[in-house]
Amino acid sequence: MKGIYLLLIEVKKNIFIKVGKLGKIKFNKGKYIYVGSAQKNLEKRIKRHFKKNKNKFWHIDYLLANKNVKIKNVFYELAKKERECAIAQLISKYAKPIENFGSSDCKCKSHLYQI
Repeated sequence: MKGIYLLLIEVKKNIFIKVGKLGKIKFNKGKYIYVGSAQKNLEKRIKRHFKKNKNKFWHIDYLLANKNVKIKNVFYELAKKERECAIAQLISKYAKPIENFGSSDCKCKSHLYQI
């Protein structure tokens, strides 16, 4: 399966996390939504996000590894990669972007938003 997915994430308290080359980022307590894609093995990608102990490859891995962060829900759609950015741009109209998070391979402002 290939498609795009949304992770509804809860950050239980204000935290600072070093996120790869982005450096140290402050995440305020609250809810976030992350837009991602998997152009093969969508189910495996989503399951991977629930693991706390894993090699950190994507920006989202750094956030999800924190003990104060929990995935609350997952939504997915069988779709092409282009849909990922279209959804991120739609969410950007209503939520606060975490600048450059998860969007190093596209022109989006972010793929993680505080809602």
